[in-house]
Amino acid sequence: MNNRLASRLLWLVLVIVAASSVVAGCGQRGPLYLPEEAEEQEEQTR
Repeated sequence: MNNRLASRLLWLVLVIVAASSVVAGCGQRGPLYLPEEAEEQEEQTR
């Protein structure tokens, strides 16, 4: 009985951590690359 409770608690904690990681990542903004590198690549292609 105690082992079953520990197993359920572990799953609950893992689900909460995974869900909070997904939700926290949703609000991230900004470029996925460094702007300086993008400017250099743009100049080279012209």
